[in-house]
Order: sequence, then C-alpha cells, then structure tokens
Amino acid sequence: MDPLDRLVSWQAIYDLCCDYMRAQDRLDPALHISVFHEDATTDYGAGWQGDAPGFVAFAQAVLTPHKANHHMIGQVRIDFESADVAFGEVYFQAHHRIAADGGERDMFVAGRYVDRYERRGGSWKIAHRSELVDWVRDEPAADLPGGETMFPWGARAPHDLSCRREEMRNR
Repeated sequence: MDPLDRLVSWQAIYDLCCDYMRAQDRLDPALHISVFHEDATTDYGAGWQGDAPGFVAFAQAVLTPHKANHHMIGQVRIDFESADVAFGEVYFQAHHRIAADGGERDMFVAGRYVDRYERRGGSWKIAHRSELVDWVRDEPAADLPGGETMFPWGARAPHDLSCRREEMRNR
C-alpha cells in the first residue's frame, strides 16, 4: 500500500467512525446504516449480536427515548493488513441523558470499538464491529440550576443547528 493510498484510506475509515457517532447522536438511521457493508456483522455482547441492519434498528430504538446523547471519539488506531482490509481500535466516550423514576440521570459509557474494515468497489466500510466497555458511570443529572446556560442546547435531527445548512449559509 503506497503512502498516499494509506493516508486517503485512513481518512475514509476515520470519517466512517465520525458518521457512526453522528448518526447515533442525531438519530439518523440512514447515516447509521451507511457506514456498514450490506453483509456486515456486529457484536455488542448480550445487548445485540447479528447483522448491521438489525443493530441499527436496535440502537436507534434504544437511543430514541433518551433526552440527549453525546458520543466522542478518542484515539483511533487503524492497521492495514492489505490494500483492502484494515483492523481498527477506536476509543469512545458516550453520555446519555435518560429520564428515570424520580428525575433525569446521566449515564456515561467508555470503551472501544474493535473493527474490521474492507474496501469493496473502491469504498471503505465496516465489515465487522465489536464493542468493548471499559467503564460505566450512572448518576443523577447534573446541570446548572434550571438547566440554564448562555449557549444554545444541542438537539436531535432535524432541529440541531448542524442539520440546518441553509440557515448556516445565511448567517
């Protein structure tokens, strides 16, 4: 694999990882499924094991009742086995605002995705994704009094500012 192809391929795979996180935070199932090959498999332990379309439906259903989700990517290691196969370890942290009896709760999950990526027909996508959890924290929601902040709050699609390109063009 020549250095330019490696660099372009690395960026394409990293973009898949970013799209995956965005799809979960904005509740965008079309974007979510787009990062996987049609025959991709997933392993999220007892929560879900199976094909990618089933996982996307499962994940979107789990995330929909949450008040908000915020996923972040940490270090990303991508190792190319060949010009068309790569393996990755992607660190993540996720915040979930959950409505619960007695009020809202903040659940934090940190872990890693261990992936196999394949380039087919010139496009890199996830062929298999496993999620490993390294730690979880669950606590009462902790916002400023009254939820006040001087900044606007993020939202789900299509209400989030990142989904309103025309508005951004005219600012």
